[in-house]
Amino acid sequence: MLNMRNEFLSVLGGLLSNAVAAKNGGRQGSVESRDVQVDSDKFTYQVYLPPEIQTDEKLPLIIYLHGINQRGTGGVVPTTGAGGALVRHYLGQVPAIVLMPQCRLGSYWSDTVMERMVMQEIEQTVEELGADEKRIYLTGVSMGGYGVWFLASRHAGKFAALVSLCGGSPFTKGDRFDSIVRGVGKTPAWLFHGADDKIVQVSESRQIVQALEANQGSVKYNEYPGVGHNVWLNALVEKDLLPWLLAQKLQ
Repeated sequence: MLNMRNEFLSVLGGLLSNAVAAKNGGRQGSVESRDVQVDSDKFTYQVYLPPEIQTDEKLPLIIYLHGINQRGTGGVVPTTGAGGALVRHYLGQVPAIVLMPQCRLGSYWSDTVMERMVMQEIEQTVEELGADEKRIYLTGVSMGGYGVWFLASRHAGKFAALVSLCGGSPFTKGDRFDSIVRGVGKTPAWLFHGADDKIVQVSESRQIVQALEANQGSVKYNEYPGVGHNVWLNALVEKDLLPWLLAQKLQ
């Protein structure tokens, strides 16, 4: 649980707390659990409801795809005790709904059932909470970064922006990077990678960026010399990330 909590707070909490000043006067929202059915399987996911959910305003939706060590059941982040309070504090910095799917053990975000699970969770969250369908943002770290490119390439025009931290191409056949470009197109994307990453080679992000730029894509890229897989520790000090993300909107 400690590693799970640390990754979440570093990737999401740190990024959000370094953004523009919160507009909610320091109020905290809540992290709640929901279920979704995919054929005969039931999956639990978590959703952060900001204080602004009580208004009539359509809020943006941020989807966070976790890394390989958070696969399982029971939720990605703690909801009670000191850990739960810390999560609510960090998430309270952003005026958006945050959807946190959880990949089951032994699976990947590119598995058919996991793809269906995430997309149904998005649909269910939009329907239940009235999220702004023109401002749905897909983010992920490590295995979740691979998931960003898989889902974005498979569901063209669904997401207003993409954020990938130490991710890579999920495709193993053919041109692994052109497959991404065909689906992502001009969707704004921001990638982060450590140059000395030994778990996911930095060449993965470099080649995605190169392929997107060759297609006149809208792409930003931060690479950090001397940094390994925990590039989120560097990305969290990027104060322009959240304002950039929330400024993106489908036409």
